[in-house]
Amino acid sequence: MKTRLPAAIAMSVAALLGNPAAQSQTYPAKPVRLIVPFTPGGGTDIVARIVAQKLTDRFGQQVFVDNRPGAAGTVGADLTVKSAPDGHTMLVGSTSEVGIGSSLHTKLPYNTLRDLAPVTPLASTPMVLVVHPSIPVKTAKELVAFTLARPGQLNYVSAGTGTGNHMSGELFRYLTKIDIVHVAYKGAGPALADLVGGQVHLMFSTLPAAAPFVKAGRLKALAVSSAQRAPSMSEIPTMAESGVPGYEVEYWYGFFAPAATPKDVLARIHADTAEVLRLLDVVANFAKQGLDPIKKTQAQFAAFVKADIEKWAVVVKASGAEVD
Repeated sequence: MKTRLPAAIAMSVAALLGNPAAQSQTYPAKPVRLIVPFTPGGGTDIVARIVAQKLTDRFGQQVFVDNRPGAAGTVGADLTVKSAPDGHTMLVGSTSEVGIGSSLHTKLPYNTLRDLAPVTPLASTPMVLVVHPSIPVKTAKELVAFTLARPGQLNYVSAGTGTGNHMSGELFRYLTKIDIVHVAYKGAGPALADLVGGQVHLMFSTLPAAAPFVKAGRLKALAVSSAQRAPSMSEIPTMAESGVPGYEVEYWYGFFAPAATPKDVLARIHADTAEVLRLLDVVANFAKQGLDPIKKTQAQFAAFVKADIEKWAVVVKASGAEVD
């Protein structure tokens, strides 16, 4: 027996399916998943959880973090690309898998600029050069001298090959001509844990991830990678002040959705997220973590992402790094 919908209901359903504006008015219709392409405890995870809590309040639907690490963040990015383009799955993207990964990985199953829609930027933070307290140096310049006297004996860790940690270290190695060994981990959390434990020597970490260990005296911060000192930890000098001029890296985070997601839904997410980033407690929490909210329109963010991919392509080529 066939069941027929009344004409009025059928027309309403058709209107909803065919009208993007109607879709944005009913969004979100279910919980929203934020794919963090790294393990818990890293900078991306910290940013995602701060924003997810507040978006839950605004959306009236749960916004939850789903950690999907692997291949320097590209596993999570690919999962996002293959998700339903309805705004209920988003990637918390960053410098690593978007800016760097687009050039570093030669066999990506997706095209970043074609398959991912930049939705809204979230925050930026400098990287911070941290060493285990057993390393007898106080500045980046002293670290360079210490390492030059011990070629190949020191190592630096990262959240994975091709991540921001890795390429920040490669840029440092390229500028200072030191011989240092890269050790790739599956996430910033495990890498920092081994650094704190003394199994490895140093790391270029995002400030939010490293700050608790620096404040507790379990890691020694030598320099931040930004042009200016970080307000949350102003006692840490810049790389130039610490004896390595010409080194500057800013690490950023933002939301991305499958490219076919309706534009009205993307606009709704952008507007609500922008409101969240203006909340005083979010601003304070970001500042405490060493994060600066980024204010850009969707178009400005898209242009920023394209420029960042082009910038890191030059660094990747100069480093000779490549991942299949």
